[in-house]
Amino acid sequence: MKKIFLLSIGLIATLLSACSNDIEMRYPPKYELPELPVVEGIHEGQKAPLYWSIYEYAYELERAGVSGNDMDFTEAQWDEVIDWVATNLKPYGYDMVCTDGFISMQANDASGYMTHYGSVALKDLVAKCKARGLRLGVYDNPLWIHGSLDTKVEGTDVTFGQLLYNGSTTVMNPGAQDQWFSWVVSEQKGAQEYIDGFFRHYKELGVDFIRMDFLSWYEDGKDRGSGVVGRGYGREAYARALAYIAQAAKKYGIFTSLVMPHLFNDAEVESRYGNMVRIVADTGDGGWRHTSAHDKGKSYASWPNCMNQYDGFLYWSHISGRNKVILDGDFLRLNKYDTDAERQSAVSLQLMAGGPVAIADQPSTIGKNLSFYTNSELLQLRQDGFVGQPLSDKLGESGNEVWYGTLSNGDWVVGLFNRSDASAMLSVDFQQLGISGEWNVRDLWSHTDEGRATTVKASIPAHGCKIVKLTK
Repeated sequence: MKKIFLLSIGLIATLLSACSNDIEMRYPPKYELPELPVVEGIHEGQKAPLYWSIYEYAYELERAGVSGNDMDFTEAQWDEVIDWVATNLKPYGYDMVCTDGFISMQANDASGYMTHYGSVALKDLVAKCKARGLRLGVYDNPLWIHGSLDTKVEGTDVTFGQLLYNGSTTVMNPGAQDQWFSWVVSEQKGAQEYIDGFFRHYKELGVDFIRMDFLSWYEDGKDRGSGVVGRGYGREAYARALAYIAQAAKKYGIFTSLVMPHLFNDAEVESRYGNMVRIVADTGDGGWRHTSAHDKGKSYASWPNCMNQYDGFLYWSHISGRNKVILDGDFLRLNKYDTDAERQSAVSLQLMAGGPVAIADQPSTIGKNLSFYTNSELLQLRQDGFVGQPLSDKLGESGNEVWYGTLSNGDWVVGLFNRSDASAMLSVDFQQLGISGEWNVRDLWSHTDEGRATTVKASIPAHGCKIVKLTK
């Protein structure tokens, strides 16, 4: 059965590749997955996080040629960032700082799980954050092994080394070797206990947010940009791994952020087992290219499905909503945008789509842009649990410049986005959105009341937006 499955995968991958710009991109089933556990309530009441990430700092160091053990973020640097976030961002709801990749991840105690990020112990970072009323989020993956392969999985007679691929399971790329990571094979004895131990470890440290990366490399050992980078453990192993992750994360009260997934079969596995899922390529250099311009209007059959945030949020909007999986557009670097209009659009898009605002600007690079992250009227959307929808989710179709949705008190929020390179007159009649009658209109960026209306109409600068709240 497994061999037939692999042949089917290859055939379908070829067909999908030939239609890589198909904006419908609805994946046919590849394999009838075995019955997997239902993890109740993982989306109930969850809101997208507001936080700061080390991403920009580490990304720029890597571009400058610094890598591995030569890259670090010292205690003094963490102290500066934590103080800056607590002083300038915490009052607006940003309550977490988060590690990322790039810097070494070390397991320096008998548990075998990660204890240090570079030169700094995670327990010390948790304490520093807690002292300022913040949380620590950690970039790690419960399918990665950091510690000695002789370490025993707690409660079993299985070692970490016995969780690795040993030739007894079918993989998608038999001749390949896994790059960078030592993966836990979910079919191995002890895998579920190892994953449970991972989340227990972080719960005991005081960490309740895990950002787990490179999931496509686990599922089929590929992504569009890298080609074959690993064995690929198959869809069944991938689904089972995410089921184990969801069970343990729910048990210990930890929020899971899934990064670099293929989202095959219309994200059936990820939306079932993850709290939040990446729907766009990495931020990289950021700016308007990342928000809207990169491969505008295109979608692809494997990760990354969309290359810019706007297309990603549009395309996957049908799987999101209150008490559903949260869409993640990756980090923002407002210092990389050319105009204030672009900065307003970048922040507005995340909040209109119900996504996180993950700040990667540093105290040394933020400049005069902090106020775009601290618009209290706009941030109220996230506090309310608001998740908007586009008028059309078809890429390149008229109507996808309009986003709208309701707050829990019955008020409406409507956004118009001008993705073009010239100013444009945009409008939407409330009836198009299913809204009847006249409403009081308030602009959430200018903080002004605009009277009663049945239409929103405005001349919007290139790459700009207009976000209004409608009240009776």
